[in-house]
Amino acid sequence: MEKYEERMTIDEERKYLHKMRIRYWKAKSRKERSKLLDEMQEVTGKHRKSLIRLINGDLARKRRRRERGPTYGTEVVDAVKKIAYCLDFPCAERLQPILVRTGKQLIHHGELSISKDTLEKLGRVSISTVRRMIGPVTHIPQRISAVRKPNRRKQTYLRTIPTKRIAWDEQEIGHWEVDTVHHCGVSASGQYVHTLQATEVVTGWVECAAVLGRSYRVIQAGFERIQARALPPFREIHPDNGSEFFNAHLLRFWGEQFSDAQISRSRPYQKNDNRFVEENNASLVRAYVGYQRLDTIAQTLLLNKFYTKLCLYHNFFQPCMRQIEKIYPTNSGTRSIRKHDIARTPFDRYLASGLLSPIEKARLSAMRMHINPMQLREEIEETLTQLAQLPMAKEGVVEDVHETLLCDVDKWTITSPSSPYYDEIDLTIR
Repeated sequence: MEKYEERMTIDEERKYLHKMRIRYWKAKSRKERSKLLDEMQEVTGKHRKSLIRLINGDLARKRRRRERGPTYGTEVVDAVKKIAYCLDFPCAERLQPILVRTGKQLIHHGELSISKDTLEKLGRVSISTVRRMIGPVTHIPQRISAVRKPNRRKQTYLRTIPTKRIAWDEQEIGHWEVDTVHHCGVSASGQYVHTLQATEVVTGWVECAAVLGRSYRVIQAGFERIQARALPPFREIHPDNGSEFFNAHLLRFWGEQFSDAQISRSRPYQKNDNRFVEENNASLVRAYVGYQRLDTIAQTLLLNKFYTKLCLYHNFFQPCMRQIEKIYPTNSGTRSIRKHDIARTPFDRYLASGLLSPIEKARLSAMRMHINPMQLREEIEETLTQLAQLPMAKEGVVEDVHETLLCDVDKWTITSPSSPYYDEIDLTIR
């Protein structure tokens, strides 16, 4: 079996000789030095006298006193550039093997006029030489992809919205992270239901709304539903970079309905910037609704009834924990550690915020006492069973999303900006 031997490069030879020179100088006898020269001669393939001159001299590589002239003339360079232009400037590794063939084809069609000698030289040009002739492909302004500027219209609204990340230890109530969850099943084709979810960072208050599709009208209706039920105020709305949020219609709606709220967005491809709402996407939406496809009006309406019960169940009865910073003294000063605080419901956190008057606190607390959490749990389970039994959309039948806009917002009785009443459960306090 033949052994594969690869010749050492000049840099590898110099590194090897640097190490061998130390051994050569430390050798105490002429015989030992002769053995080292034999070893170096076998490894490098150089003559003994050449090795002696290198070891006794300077091993650093020297610049040429006289640079070598160009191997190929301007005719070869112009031919390579014209062939590269014809093929929209592929990289040198792709261009070099087909230089001759493409050159002959361009000559046949009268696009290129070169001599036989130049055509022969095109077959000898190396990849590195082609790379030097055409330059870096990414910096060539004549490429079609560089001439045709990408469409930036959809980013027009994004550029006006600042990117940020809501602090993990935010103390002011009213910062809402927003996201959409797709209920498309295994296929994202056609129109299907989305869950519009909003999470208040400080209290952990969650509101969800089901919408059919992602048009501005249904997203607006989803925000109207969320706004009518949420107790905490809206001081900031913080979605991701989806086009369902950043368009002229929804930005106008936000400006009208949330005029005092700041609009911000997460950084592209950084899901952790919306970590609070992303966590609830899994623990609330996916955990209860699952991953099946929902694509009908009936499913949308029933899912909205389910979210009314689920958000009431979560916000009023489900305790949640929030990270806080604890400062501990040490020998060298202090040390901060993130820990979880005592578990409290989002409703209790909002009551302790000081944003409500004593009368509102008493009335809302009485409202919670009026709700039977066991009955609410059974209703949630029953609604999910009904949702699973609803049929999917029939092929060829178009669902009218306007029928989902006749939501229950108009049926709710709002007695004050911070005290919603839910129509699905009788919360009338007498």
